[in-house]
Amino acid sequence: MKAFDARMAAVLAGLFRGWIETRHTLTDTVSVIGYFASPVIFVIVLLFMRGMTVPGTEFALGAMVLPSLVGMSIAFGGLTGAAGTIAADREDGTLLRAKATPNGMVGYLVGKIVMFAATALVSVVLLVIPALTVAGELQLGPRTWLLLALVFIVGMVSTVPISVVLGSLIKSAAQTALLFLASILLIVPSGIFYPITAMPVWLQYLGQAFPFYWLGLGARSAMLPEAMAAIEIGGSWRTFEMFLVLGVWAVIGMALAPRVLRRMARRQSGATVAAARERIMSKGY
Repeated sequence: MKAFDARMAAVLAGLFRGWIETRHTLTDTVSVIGYFASPVIFVIVLLFMRGMTVPGTEFALGAMVLPSLVGMSIAFGGLTGAAGTIAADREDGTLLRAKATPNGMVGYLVGKIVMFAATALVSVVLLVIPALTVAGELQLGPRTWLLLALVFIVGMVSTVPISVVLGSLIKSAAQTALLFLASILLIVPSGIFYPITAMPVWLQYLGQAFPFYWLGLGARSAMLPEAMAAIEIGGSWRTFEMFLVLGVWAVIGMALAPRVLRRMARRQSGATVAAARERIMSKGY
């Protein structure tokens, strides 16, 4: 019982930590510009799609692409941000302080999920509100918003812990560009910009192995008419499979992340943190 209470206290501390980090991030000019940049670019792309339709149908192309962009924004918000933060926290001693706290790694992980969920939500809202004016024919009833909320929550829980694990493998914050590049490459077979059923079978299997495809599928199932499921694999939205796969990713990430963080923190010491700071300062970062 005491162990459970201690873990719950760590979770609550993580929620509070996540709120503080979110407020700090949203007051940083560079970060705010980054959150605005992608939605603005996506809305411009949708503007250029006005008047275009999905080949063989009369359905607006922008309405078809928008849900996929929502799914991609959720995936990017969870997968790419946390890894860079982990590398930075390792170098400035944040992980050492978390290690010294009972269940500190659990609280640290919860805090990251909260922060990146909040910042990803900002990006999604900034995309959806203006995009709805240029991408009509979408389903926007109570079911849409409920399903989108569930997809968003499961998406964050399934991607942020995996990003934390990947971040622990990166030796410096500068190397997070490699993770960003890998994420860009995974978009190709994910069905975000091109129907996955039109791709070779081996690419379809590759795309379905990662969260990008399933988050895009979940957003499409929430926002598109039922008839549009005909172009998906199996001719259906596969909602159960979507939550199952994302749930598996969430379980794997939540099981691995605290262990990986503790192992990484054990390799750190005050001397190594000081050396990392000195190295960063000497490079002018």
